[in-house]
Amino acid sequence: MTVLFPITTPKRYIFAVLAAVICLHYVLTIAYDDYGRISSFSNISERTGERHGNDALSIPDYNSLQSHPNITGPRANATFVLLARNSDLVGVINSMQSAEDRFNRYYNYPWVLLNEEPFTDEFKERVSVLTRAPIFFGLIPKEHWFQPEWIDEDRARAGRQKMMAQRIIYGGSVPYRNMCRFNSGFFFQHELLQPYRYYWRVEPDVRFFCDLDYDPFLYMQEHDKVYSFTISLFEWEPTIPTLWQTVKDFIAEFPQYVENHNAMDFLSNDGGKTYNLCHFWSNFEIADMNFWRSEAYVAFFEYLETKGGFYYERWGDAPVHSIAAALFARRDQIHFFRDIGYKHEPFQHCPSGEQWAKGRCSCDQKDTFDYTQNSCLKKFEKLFA
Repeated sequence: MTVLFPITTPKRYIFAVLAAVICLHYVLTIAYDDYGRISSFSNISERTGERHGNDALSIPDYNSLQSHPNITGPRANATFVLLARNSDLVGVINSMQSAEDRFNRYYNYPWVLLNEEPFTDEFKERVSVLTRAPIFFGLIPKEHWFQPEWIDEDRARAGRQKMMAQRIIYGGSVPYRNMCRFNSGFFFQHELLQPYRYYWRVEPDVRFFCDLDYDPFLYMQEHDKVYSFTISLFEWEPTIPTLWQTVKDFIAEFPQYVENHNAMDFLSNDGGKTYNLCHFWSNFEIADMNFWRSEAYVAFFEYLETKGGFYYERWGDAPVHSIAAALFARRDQIHFFRDIGYKHEPFQHCPSGEQWAKGRCSCDQKDTFDYTQNSCLKKFEKLFA
């Protein structure tokens, strides 16, 4: 007689669970195509790094990437813009990952990356995995980047040496001046940016501290804003000794471009006679490129260009953008994004109170540049008091 030994209770549970898992797998495979694709052995091998056939690295066609938005609804005609060199790769990765994690992974706005020389395949590959949004890599035209031939190099060199003696940051740098001039008058002319109206400027090695549960591009569009910022401060006067006089000369020659409801009081404490050095820190800005493409701004930049101050001095795109926005736009068209936590060394803006909690901000509310001695935020807020 055969003796049947009973299955112990724990073993019965194991077999029952295993049978249930197998049944569930087959039901999901039949009911959902995506499940069958995800759980297939070929897909698993791809995700674990196993390659078949030709093992050579394949660089994707980045311009053909399609976005897969997680949030439905309208989108603004907008893009991120990032100016970088190949050597900035690590900083670019940090910045893009921060922007994606805190906002763009839900919205998938495209990225336009610009460089004075071609981006390497390694650079493209490394940043391509950070987003599902389209990424476009562009080369800056030489005439938009390098110092123009008509600039008196002896005079420009003397200006650089003077600033180096004063220990002014980037005082001796020609590439930095190239960048300031490009961001002042040419970036919005680049062919890759022609399809877009709004842009969010991002730089290498910046950080975004807080989640955004709304679209700041749409906010700009729906509220008729043309320029926005997170940090405002005083410019270093030795870098722009003749800029304000040049601005006053332009206003005298072209008064029709000055907006009646402007923000002159942000720029000047005496009605425009002198410049108080306040400006918006342009390494973060969300703005309307139609404003930079307008007749007023194009005329303004071309006027500045003829004076050579980008090279004879060190005119920055921050005061140039700030002065133009304050004079040629209505004051209510300039916006302070109080809820966007942001850091660019050595300064940061950190939201407070409910905005800090709602945004799950990682910054210290007490560590913010907003109302420090060198901040111009109070000047801006006074415009609307």
